[in-house]
Amino acid sequence: MTRPSTPLLDTIETPEDLRLLPASSLRQVADELRAETIDAVSVTGGHLGAGLGVVELTVALHYVFDTPRDRVIWDVGHQAYPHKILTGRRDRIRTLRQGGGLSGFTKRSESPYDPFGAAHSSTSISAGLGMAVARDLDGRSNNVIAVIGDGSMSAGMAYEAMNNAGALDSKLIVILNDNDMSIAPPVGAMSTYLSRLLSGRTYLTLREIGKQFTGHYLPKRIDRTITRAMEHARGFVTGGTLFEELGFYYVGPIDGHDMDHLVPILKNARDEATGPILIHVRTQKGKGYGPAEASADKYHGVSTFDVVTGTQAKPKANAPAYTRVFADALIDEAKRDDRIVAVTAAMPSGTGLDLFGKLFPERTFDVGIAEQHAVTFAAGLATEGYKPFCAIYSTFLQRAYDQVVHDVALQSLPVRFAIDRAGLVGADGPTHAGSFDVAYLGIVPKMVVMAAADEAELVHMVATASAYDEGPIAFRYPRGEGVGVEMPARGSILEIGKGRIVREGTRIALLSLGTRLAECLVAAEDLAARGLSTTVADARFAKPLDTQMIARLAREHEVLVTVEEGSVGGFGSLVMQFLSDEGHLDNGLRVRSLILPDDWIDHDKPERMYAKAGLDAKGIVAKVLQALGRQAQATKIA
Repeated sequence: MTRPSTPLLDTIETPEDLRLLPASSLRQVADELRAETIDAVSVTGGHLGAGLGVVELTVALHYVFDTPRDRVIWDVGHQAYPHKILTGRRDRIRTLRQGGGLSGFTKRSESPYDPFGAAHSSTSISAGLGMAVARDLDGRSNNVIAVIGDGSMSAGMAYEAMNNAGALDSKLIVILNDNDMSIAPPVGAMSTYLSRLLSGRTYLTLREIGKQFTGHYLPKRIDRTITRAMEHARGFVTGGTLFEELGFYYVGPIDGHDMDHLVPILKNARDEATGPILIHVRTQKGKGYGPAEASADKYHGVSTFDVVTGTQAKPKANAPAYTRVFADALIDEAKRDDRIVAVTAAMPSGTGLDLFGKLFPERTFDVGIAEQHAVTFAAGLATEGYKPFCAIYSTFLQRAYDQVVHDVALQSLPVRFAIDRAGLVGADGPTHAGSFDVAYLGIVPKMVVMAAADEAELVHMVATASAYDEGPIAFRYPRGEGVGVEMPARGSILEIGKGRIVREGTRIALLSLGTRLAECLVAAEDLAARGLSTTVADARFAKPLDTQMIARLAREHEVLVTVEEGSVGGFGSLVMQFLSDEGHLDNGLRVRSLILPDDWIDHDKPERMYAKAGLDAKGIVAKVLQALGRQAQATKIA
């Protein structure tokens, strides 16, 4: 495939090179940067629409500010591909999200131009304020710029940070990248003119003189009233009253694709602003690439694609995706029970609830990027007799842990947690891995925790959760396709705390939680070929444990190995606690746990990540042989 012609971009290795160019060249740089971004992502797949929307802003920021001395923090970081190209990583941009390649998000260890790592939303203002205060304590004068999208502004953390920033009054530049929400008047020539005027030295100086005059010569109450009235009047013209109330000086909205607007306003913010300032920039996701602009999701996340047509490569699925299985099962249950409602935190398509919402729009609630609110909102629904299914990725549910404990579990409210993206997730890497949910939910009193071994089991667990009203219940399932098992016509209600034996043996017991069951069955065949008769059990429940089944496995086998797609402190720890307390370790039973390692596993293909973690069939066999003292054989396998 012929790569795009980028003669000007070819001269730019780092932002220092960019800053040598005249401002009149920035439009060409942006056009070439957009073409390079499109071409690179067509090869690697990844997040495209968000990055295309901030191409001009990226160029302007690195042109105006002295990066990396000036800190630019990208909220979430999935829009930072153009930023990576401009900051010395263009030669590796086609390794994006590939094993050993660049991360799909900002990452401190990757570049000094990434001052803060991110992949979860709404952290940039808090981090930026911390950097700004550290700068002030050190007596330095560099700028700190946080770029946050309108979607991320739906999370409470952003407002907590802004409230604190307004009180501290450190110089902090926040750029609100508004590409979706209608929270401001339309962008136009008059709006841009006012923004440039109000961000300039003349207005800022007059504003400060006015504040000093009223502060010196008028009573405090009148001074405060006049100052607030002035800012409200300015907010009425510009649309920024909310941000002014939080203590920010508001500028905008401005056209985020017009260099002639962006550059002078950013320069004013760099040179003239003193306290916290918010610059409201309007952009368009997918800007400059026809297929993305025409797509409903603006090509938010894409597989590899043809640049000319925009057609994405879709490998033929051998089995349905777990997310789709969950959605279909929930729809099936909801058709029979009108008390079922669904809650998501800005991930309707990622969790499959977009499908549910098409059939039951009045029973579907997308609360925005607000996981804490989502959980307590679901708790409120549960108090009134509804059956809320709160569908949140494992890694995002971490953000609402206090709400799970205090607002749901402590009150024994029957909120159903559908935990998507359990285990390792491939190209999104460690920031999105579902490593900890079994551990952090397993310690919560009376919480029921299930893990689906395959897509049919997931259907049963949706039915089980729907029928369970005694308290909170969670079920976890991975990203990607199922294993191709026969699907039930309808989910069956599982007995709480009961697992199943799927293969009988006599010497080795493999006790699996979740979708490593398929690898356990492969490992059992290998072990049997070595003369080691192997039982394979599917725990189904991490909590409550099937203590009768586990006790039987302990009594009847020489080695018991637990296998899970989670961290230390999870299923294996719960099993070991039971075995220890009940004396099942007193007669020579050899117990081992296979878990995710105490480390962050970088992005790669999932099968390679699991092999690295020792959670594939080879790793399971090696663990059994080590337990039996067959070190040489185990080392050879590993």
